[in-house]
Amino acid sequence: MKPVPLIVVLFLVLIAVMHLLRLIFQVEVIVAGTVLPMWMSLIGGMFTALLAVLLWRENKK
Repeated sequence: MKPVPLIVVLFLVLIAVMHLLRLIFQVEVIVAGTVLPMWMSLIGGMFTALLAVLLWRENKK
């Protein structure tokens, strides 16, 4: 695997793990005075994990 896709995969996995940790520890995130609901982290975590897997599989070929 080339270095740049590997770095991107690691970055996406890190983001997915951060979303998971937010869900586990119930961390409140406020953006511009609005509290972001927890379900947004669920969707964001699944999306970034899916992107990481797809990129990993694409570059393994």
